[in-house]
Amino acid sequence: MQSESPFNAIPPVPLALVILIFGIELVFTAGSSGYVAGNSGLGWRSAAIQDWGFSPGVLQWIVERGDYSVGWLKRFVTYGFLHGSFTHALWAAVLLLALGKYVGEVYRPVPFAILFFASLIIGALVYALLSPRNMALIGAYPGIYGLIGAYTYMMWLTLGQLGENQIKAFTLIGMLLGITLVFSLLYGASPAWIAELTGFVTGLLLAPLVAPGGWAAFLRRIRQR
Repeated sequence: MQSESPFNAIPPVPLALVILIFGIELVFTAGSSGYVAGNSGLGWRSAAIQDWGFSPGVLQWIVERGDYSVGWLKRFVTYGFLHGSFTHALWAAVLLLALGKYVGEVYRPVPFAILFFASLIIGALVYALLSPRNMALIGAYPGIYGLIGAYTYMMWLTLGQLGENQIKAFTLIGMLLGITLVFSLLYGASPAWIAELTGFVTGLLLAPLVAPGGWAAFLRRIRQR
């Protein structure tokens, strides 16, 4: 009997995101090894972060200069596909596949994409406003935390239907924030947590609005309570 490919179980949007993230990372890794494009490949990652990454200075430039061109606005999204290392990208891919499998089975492709990209964009915006340092923001994690927000909402509904304590729905985000705190104490705090936490809140708030049935279904659930 022919076995089914495990990739068939992953909805198309998260699978496409993982392929794009990993494809970009493989290019950077190959360049940094020196086996591709010689010495010029060593600076590909740094050059990409400079040209496509995000930082608070980007928002300052846009506001002060009134420059709302695509060249600057694109950074609110493109930073999510750049990572600092192979391991950084690998963990993003693993989390995207896991959450994409669960969340993507409930949310259709367009709502799923809205959850991910809105969390990236709003996460970057709040990061620019609150970050104490003009430090580059890279990585898909604010978008991934947005999916965790949607997952939390789904668990909240499920636990409510089962008559269990709905606070348990926040177990995953609590664990992740705890791990972030430990790493911050050991290796120093990174302001990236601002974008990640914002991504989570964005996903949590958007989840009922873009869920199957949309706003009308959300209002019905509220009235039932």
